Amino acid sequence: MIRNPYISIVVPVHMAATDERGITMQDAVTKYLIAGVDEAGRGPLAGPVIAAAVILNPKRPIVGLADSKILTEKQREKLFQDIRQSALAWAAGRAQVSEIDSINILQATFLAMQRAVKRLPIAPKLVLVDGNICPKFSCEANAIVKGDESEPAISAASIVAKVLRDRIMRMLDKKYPNYGFAQHKGYATALHLQALQQHGPCRIHRRSFAPVAETAELLR
Repeated sequence: MIRNPYISIVVPVHMAATDERGITMQDAVTKYLIAGVDEAGRGPLAGPVIAAAVILNPKRPIVGLADSKILTEKQREKLFQDIRQSALAWAAGRAQVSEIDSINILQATFLAMQRAVKRLPIAPKLVLVDGNICPKFSCEANAIVKGDESEPAISAASIVAKVLRDRIMRMLDKKYPNYGFAQHKGYATALHLQALQQHGPCRIHRRSFAPVAETAELLR
C-alpha cells in the first residue's frame, strides 16, 4: 500500500509470495529474518526524513546492491524494482518536518526507522542499522558503521529510502516551485540557499536547522 507522500507515513509495503521466491515461510521465520534499516534525508534543510527496512531473500540475491550515495539515479531506480520483486519484505516510515523540529533530527530519524520496521508484514528476528547507534526495536538490533557498504540488506534499505524520498521531493517541488527541490532534494546547495534568502522558508523547511532559522530571523 502506498499512501499520499504529503501526509502521514510513507508506507510502501511488499511481502513476497512464498511459491514465487523459492523459500517457505517456515524457512523465513526460522533463519532469514534479518532486516536492514537505513535512512535518507537527515542532512537537508527541507522535507521529511525517510527510513526503509528490507528483509532480503537469500535464495534470490540481488546483484549490484551498494550504498545508494554511490549509485546513479538510474541504477537506484532499477535496484528499487529488483528489491520490490525479490525481497521477502520491505517497508518505509516517515518523520514529518514538524517532528524533526520538535524532537530533533536524530530522534526523528529513529522514529522513522521504528515506523519502517513496525510496518514490515513479517517481523524480523534481528535489525541491522547503518551508523554507530540505533533506536530500540521489539527485537535485537545492531548498529554497523558504514553498514550500507558492507551489509546487503542495509544497502537495499538505503536504496529504497533514497528513491522514495527523491520522489517525494520532486512532488513537493510542484507544490513549492520557488526553491528547486526537484534538483537539490532540500540539501543546502548554493541554489537552495539563494532561493531561501529570496523567498524565505516555506512550510516544509526545517526551522530548527540554523540556515533556515537565521534566514527566517533576517526576514522578520
